[in-house]
Amino acid sequence: MGASEAPLMLSVSGMRGWVGQSLTPEVVARYGAAFGSWLKESLKSETKHPHVVIGRDSRPSGEMFENAATAGLTSVGCKVTKIGIASTPGVAIMGKHLQADGGVVVTASHNPIIWNGFKALRHDGVAPPADQAAIIIQRFQENDVQYVGVDELQPVSINHSAAEVHVEKVLEHVDIDAIKKAGLHAVVDSVHGAGGLEAKLLLDKLNVKITHLYAEPTGIFPHIPEPTKENLSELASVVKEVNADIGFAQDPDADRLAVIDNNGKYIGEEYTLALCAKHVLSNGDATAANLSTSRMLDDIAAAAGAKVYRSAVGEANVASVMKDQDAIVGGEGNGGIIWSKVIHVRDSLVGMALLCEMLAHQNTTLDKIAESIPAYSIVKDKINLELGMADKIKPTMLEVFHDQRIDTQDGVRVDWPDKWVHARTSNTEPIMRIIAEAKNEKEAIDLINQVRDALGFNRYPE
Repeated sequence: MGASEAPLMLSVSGMRGWVGQSLTPEVVARYGAAFGSWLKESLKSETKHPHVVIGRDSRPSGEMFENAATAGLTSVGCKVTKIGIASTPGVAIMGKHLQADGGVVVTASHNPIIWNGFKALRHDGVAPPADQAAIIIQRFQENDVQYVGVDELQPVSINHSAAEVHVEKVLEHVDIDAIKKAGLHAVVDSVHGAGGLEAKLLLDKLNVKITHLYAEPTGIFPHIPEPTKENLSELASVVKEVNADIGFAQDPDADRLAVIDNNGKYIGEEYTLALCAKHVLSNGDATAANLSTSRMLDDIAAAAGAKVYRSAVGEANVASVMKDQDAIVGGEGNGGIIWSKVIHVRDSLVGMALLCEMLAHQNTTLDKIAESIPAYSIVKDKINLELGMADKIKPTMLEVFHDQRIDTQDGVRVDWPDKWVHARTSNTEPIMRIIAEAKNEKEAIDLINQVRDALGFNRYPE
């Protein structure tokens, strides 16, 4: 595939592309200048020189793009603090710690190594919502930036305390003594990403014994980095082999967390939010999740006397709803857990700490706790995008499913009393996702096939 055919994804999740093809240092510098110009315009009554914290995941292309983003930001008069390799939540928390005006994470999250990207953060650590992201993208596309002269260039500083700051922030809100006394053993797969150091610091401070797989931040992923079942067979085997209490899988920028139970069984990304919500929700609380997240959350909230709010897919969208509804916990079914006590950003360390606290408080095994949650079968399908496909989704599904309850705030979600299906284009990859949930896998696959049939695609491979 040539550079002209390589995807460059621009969305509420930032910018992602193929290294050396659609994503080059020039592209990243231009996006940095566009983001910096937007920050200056947004803050013009407060400062002429916004302070931006920038970090990166461990990909081999990361340092190059970190430097390019720094050049773009400083070229429009921003002051930059570089924190090096850090998790996405670590960058967000460090930005708040330093009272910065914004942040940048050079990452492509779970995407393969050929990808990298630019994720912008506001002063609160949250990615700009859709309306603000659209303005930044327009500035980038139109090269609408305000470069400064030499007299307005600001210094670049370096700070390497992000891991410690992140861990201490999480520890402020958990029962450290109870976890220490529990004597837990966890196996962690950090996939040679950015989260290994932070995970080790956290678990060491909680006296959790750690068997650490792929801890070094080399960026050379030992397996496909998305923390899904088919990619975590080694982690599951090691949990069983060493008789650990729990297994944790991070993605490259450590904002997602998948869980393995004490028997070495992958219980999935969907259970990360469900288990954390079960642990923290009380009567009168609110929680939030996107439209593609399991209804396990609805059952857990109902049992606790809490209320669930739904948003479009994307961390910024969930965070916005959480803030509007004063939700204490939220996230996404991809293993993203947001705990408002720490920051309105998905954070694998939050998931680790809460699940360790849950095991310590309940004094039982993870498999028993997971079995207590009403189970559904969720099937996640994806189809490579073809020209015109995105425009077909909404009208076709509205016609085919017109007699059911429909939500169109992000693609189309169709609901029945005991099942649902959601079809949408991805914010981060050139694909369409179809996610279905029902009482059993057969029913969920049937929903997937109803959508595939309606859109003219082959049936789901069984």
